[in-house]
Amino acid sequence: MNPRLILTLLLSSLAAVTGSAALAQDKGSVDAKPLPPLANPADPKLGAKELFGRKILPAAMPTRVVGFYAKGCIAGAESLPINGDTWQVMRLSRNRNWAHPDLVALLKRLSVKAHKDAGWPGILVGDMSQPRGGPMITGHASHQVGLDADIWLTPMPNRKLSRNEREEMSAVMMVREDRLDIDPKVWTPTHLSVIRDAAREPTVERIFVNAAIKKALCREAKGDRGWLSKVRPMYGHDYHFHIRIKCPPGSGACESQPAPAESEGCSAGDLAYWFKDSVLHPKPLKIPPKPKPPMTLAQLPDACKQVLAAPDAKQ
Repeated sequence: MNPRLILTLLLSSLAAVTGSAALAQDKGSVDAKPLPPLANPADPKLGAKELFGRKILPAAMPTRVVGFYAKGCIAGAESLPINGDTWQVMRLSRNRNWAHPDLVALLKRLSVKAHKDAGWPGILVGDMSQPRGGPMITGHASHQVGLDADIWLTPMPNRKLSRNEREEMSAVMMVREDRLDIDPKVWTPTHLSVIRDAAREPTVERIFVNAAIKKALCREAKGDRGWLSKVRPMYGHDYHFHIRIKCPPGSGACESQPAPAESEGCSAGDLAYWFKDSVLHPKPLKIPPKPKPPMTLAQLPDACKQVLAAPDAKQ
């Protein structure tokens, strides 16, 4: 990544975002500024997100995944270059195009497959992880260990996007207004092809999509349907899909999750919960719950302290 770009990342614009998820359509800032210094970085009650969110380069350590997808960090992360022949990174101001080298390699392969199999010019890559992983100041609970990545369900344009376009451009909503199915005006067989290619990657553990997209995949998939078991319904994910890979070989400090059930997950019973009115249109609580205190550094695996304290890797 361009060092001059890195110096302007991490982000007053991120600090201003208060939503619970940094979704594909949330805009970034072209005029990004570094986050201000912390008054007391040693405060044990300080959220770990404040510490990891201020690291703009990975740790100068061998590559190592530490902890669980939603409670951990990564040493020796690699960046996905912001431009490739068949991919472009979006929302550069977030500085979240870092991951384990295995995931970086997978995204490059998937971008070529999207071009070859779906006819897309390439893919648009959203959030991966921060340079040292860990909790994020805004957005995802997961994406902490360099094994998660968001892929926009909008094909890459056949040209290089400007910095401004990468911050301001919105992804395309794939779900119908009533939330019961995909929007046939924008959903195409090529979307199935790209998701299927991702799911067929042996190292992919799960792919998260909106339930309406899962419903469409179940309806439209032909031939070998074994890959559908990896595709799981999840809240949101109606503008993008989320790839999660398995703990890489030799990553003893990486905490895996149970493999998904072998069934396709396409029965009426499998999908019924997601289309209940109470799930599609939840009523606001009369008494809003108190916000949970942020995850502290002490709550992360001990090795994350060393990852955080390590010098910056040279770029």
